[in-house]
Amino acid sequence: MRYALIKFRVYLLGEQTFAVYTDHASLRTAMKNPHLSQRMARWLSFFAEYNFVVHYKPGKNNILADALSRRPDYDPRRLTRHQDIPDDDDDDDDCATCVTLGINVTVSSPVLPLRQQIADAYEEDAFYAAIIRYLRNPAADTLAELTRPTRDAITRYDLDGDLLTYANDTFDTPRVVIPADDDIRARLVHEYHDAPAGGHLGREKTFAALSRDFFWSRMYKWIRKWVRSCEICQRVKPAASKQAPLRPLPIATSAWRSVSMDFIFGLPRDAEGRTGVLVFVDRFSKMVHLDPVAAEVTADESAELFLDLVFHHHGLPESIVSDCDPRITSAFWTWLFALLGTRLLMSTAAHPETDGQTERVNRVLEDVLRSYATSFASWSSFLPMAEFALNNSTGLTPFFMNNARHPRVPTLLAVRSSNAAAVSTLGGGGVAPTSKSAQDSSEPPLPQSAKSNCRDATVEGHALHGVAYKDFFAVDVASPATSAVANFAPAATPSPIDSAAVSEFLLHRQAVTRFVRDALQVAVDRQKANADRRGRKNTSSFRRGERVLLSTEGIQGTAVTNLGANKLAPRFIGPFKILKVIGDAYTLDIPTAMRLHPMFYVGRLKPYVPATIPAPEAERPRPARPSLLTRGRRRA
Repeated sequence: MRYALIKFRVYLLGEQTFAVYTDHASLRTAMKNPHLSQRMARWLSFFAEYNFVVHYKPGKNNILADALSRRPDYDPRRLTRHQDIPDDDDDDDDCATCVTLGINVTVSSPVLPLRQQIADAYEEDAFYAAIIRYLRNPAADTLAELTRPTRDAITRYDLDGDLLTYANDTFDTPRVVIPADDDIRARLVHEYHDAPAGGHLGREKTFAALSRDFFWSRMYKWIRKWVRSCEICQRVKPAASKQAPLRPLPIATSAWRSVSMDFIFGLPRDAEGRTGVLVFVDRFSKMVHLDPVAAEVTADESAELFLDLVFHHHGLPESIVSDCDPRITSAFWTWLFALLGTRLLMSTAAHPETDGQTERVNRVLEDVLRSYATSFASWSSFLPMAEFALNNSTGLTPFFMNNARHPRVPTLLAVRSSNAAAVSTLGGGGVAPTSKSAQDSSEPPLPQSAKSNCRDATVEGHALHGVAYKDFFAVDVASPATSAVANFAPAATPSPIDSAAVSEFLLHRQAVTRFVRDALQVAVDRQKANADRRGRKNTSSFRRGERVLLSTEGIQGTAVTNLGANKLAPRFIGPFKILKVIGDAYTLDIPTAMRLHPMFYVGRLKPYVPATIPAPEAERPRPARPSLLTRGRRRA
């Protein structure tokens, strides 16, 4: 039935229902069987494209179709039960082949129908039929039937009984010529590629094995087309490229306008039974907020932590970037964000690179917790210290970006004296004495020499910003060392607060904000260039309506295989139809029973190539090696 649907595909596709009459009664219930093998599941995905109804008709009442479906090679008159070992001078073409196994042991095999099938197919191929007529009767009239290129290459052909052989030169082993018959070629390639002895190897190895014994025109392209459309190979072989060109998220305009969030689980259980951490990261200043949570944390509890840690201190962000965690994708979060007017930007399924910033913070946090695992009774008691350490990193720290000052650290209290106070710039300036009025604040005052530069920094134009920042911060924005320390040299304390001082402070904050935005943009551009240089441009792109295969990485094993172990599970499943395209993300027509988010990153997809050449039936006898076809005789 599958073969018939492939052959009449152009006539059967559509909304109109058609009937299929068969003596295979189980096909009526196969569509509704809840327990399917992998093979049946693949076939049902193919049958789902057609709108048909199966009607059972016993074979005795379906005489015409039953007679046409009988295989002629099962005719008893064409089978030989016993064959004698032929003599060396026995020229009977129907006798079996003698295969010498070494120590004077010979094994006889029955006559195979493939030999006769190849010989009969020569008569349907005008090109090879003309060559055979000339080889049997090398006369002028038969030579005239050949084209000029064929005459020049006629010495490469020879007859071995009723089979035509081909050899490039006297040192080449004669190979059986296969005529232009797709059924014969499919049987051979199926044996050398699909059969267990073939191993589903690639096109190069399949061609190397098959071309040792057989020959036909454009053989490599034929094998490449077969292997490329092999259903099993498409599911078990890895994709050539897994990453699309990098598409960075837009740079946030200011602190806490855009927030990313994620969970870390698998930590040791603390005194209150918590084994995870909820992480919030500001995408502009990189400030981090952490809170320990239990593995059973719910969506409403996560929302309460969001209000306490983010909204309570920094207000409502415009967007939140997260993965497809069910604690975040629940209806509660959707309702909350709709009420607050915040957009929730979720990554595609099993693609953590979308929220790479939080994933990177998670990695650093795990390293920090691992470093002090034995110093505290519980990791959760150390979490505030870890948060402080992350927010007090080098350069323009998250503390400075949010508060316009660096935080006091315990070391400063130890070095205080009665006559001088110390302020840490945390920017490479070390500890510097300040006046008494500056002792109550660790905010680095604005250098007087930078006043004009601050005003210049407010002017639009990246080049002008770069000059101003370089003079003001003593660091080049576009330099690879941007992540290094940014020095804010301490200067004399300004006069009592007046309008000029306020303007100077605002210009200072504007300069810092512009510096950070430009530095982030330069870093993102450099990251994209480096990533795209490593082969990200080779990923396929798809259109709506196309069918693709989906990577099983990150998918629950029971949805992929019933083998009991995931080690031998296929790498890809499908095919699935593309319903929607959003940049490098695609929404697929995923069955609801798989319980998967339907949107996937392009790196998890692979183009599906439908088979255009019908494969032979599994029960069809395997084609023999040419030694069995040519009676074991090879020319020297």
